[in-house]
Amino acid sequence: MVNRNITKRDRIRRRVRSKISGTPQRPRLSVFKSSKHIYAQLIDDKNAVTLAHASTLSPDLKELLDGKAGLEKAKLIGLKIAEFAKESNIETCVYDRSGYTYHGIVKEVAEGAREGGLKF
Repeated sequence: MVNRNITKRDRIRRRVRSKISGTPQRPRLSVFKSSKHIYAQLIDDKNAVTLAHASTLSPDLKELLDGKAGLEKAKLIGLKIAEFAKESNIETCVYDRSGYTYHGIVKEVAEGAREGGLKF
């Protein structure tokens, strides 16, 4: 029986996730975007632990994000996740775009993280 509700993005996400995983030294930077918000997490897949997270819903980012456009918010999320990584002595990561194409919001999160000092 074939599940026809699986989207193209889900297939891409599953294929990519079968090849990459995060470690404590080099976690996976996962990006998710909904219609209203942007989320980023640093994930250690070996221990199944989220090391750091940032989103447009974070209370400490509320004041920075007010009045900004989506791409500007995405860049700030990337900078914030890089700041959290530096606090945890993490310098490199593996980028997981979660099946989204690498442009727009997904690209800006990556560029913000790179500006903040993360290498991937």
